[in-house]
Amino acid sequence: MSQGLKTEADLSAAELGLSPDIDALVIEDDVPVDNLISEKQQRLLTGSLYSNENLLGDRLFLAAANVGVFYAIKQPPLVPDVFVSLDVEVPQDWTEKKNRTYFVWEFGKPPDIVIEIVSNREGNELGRKLREYARMGVGYYAVFDPLHQLGSTDLYLFENRANRYQALTESWFEEMGLGLMLWDGVFEGKRDRWLRWYDATGAVIPTGAELAIQERQRADTESQRAEAESQRADTESQRADTESQRADTESQRAEAAEARAAQLADQLRSLGIDPDT
Repeated sequence: MSQGLKTEADLSAAELGLSPDIDALVIEDDVPVDNLISEKQQRLLTGSLYSNENLLGDRLFLAAANVGVFYAIKQPPLVPDVFVSLDVEVPQDWTEKKNRTYFVWEFGKPPDIVIEIVSNREGNELGRKLREYARMGVGYYAVFDPLHQLGSTDLYLFENRANRYQALTESWFEEMGLGLMLWDGVFEGKRDRWLRWYDATGAVIPTGAELAIQERQRADTESQRAEAESQRADTESQRADTESQRADTESQRAEAAEARAAQLADQLRSLGIDPDT
């Protein structure tokens, strides 16, 4: 057999067009335990993507938190805190077991980025998980360490090159059209340093609540502009009325002057004086 050719035994189920038997797989164990920081951070990262329509143009995407990613039938799943997979969508009937979690062979690709939020040192985010996500074929890997469990660095970023992660010096993911940044501000009433998405202009991707505030501010600005325009129109109208009144006064003054001149002319004539001479 020539080198590089695969036998049928070597081919994956997806390559053969087959669906592995998943009946025995546990896809939901219902025992997640996480802290408030991670829970809010996960919602911030997933919710902001769905709150911005056409954020990625016409590209479909799936963003999820604490959902298992199965990449091999005989391997346990990895459960990222957050992952984003582009050009995929959840099937309409997600009551079927094969559609309730992320089977790589069903979606046809691994996630494009995985984000882990460090709560303690048990997760081994920069060791075992880093190697496993690379082997899975995840394009980008981010580790956010808000409690500095792993060191003094807040954010670690990696890019997959030949199934090995290389550290990134930039936080922009060109193939995704998204970037990650640290942002100091308030989310859901809590001021802290958060991990946020940003777009090609460097602007933070807003949450639904932030979009509502922006829309309210825009509406207030439009209302103030309309009120100012109305006041300007009123001022112009008052100025026009004043000009009209002034013109009427001038006209009345001219008419009174003409009347006095005619009266004087009549008086002169009564005295035998020609007013025209």
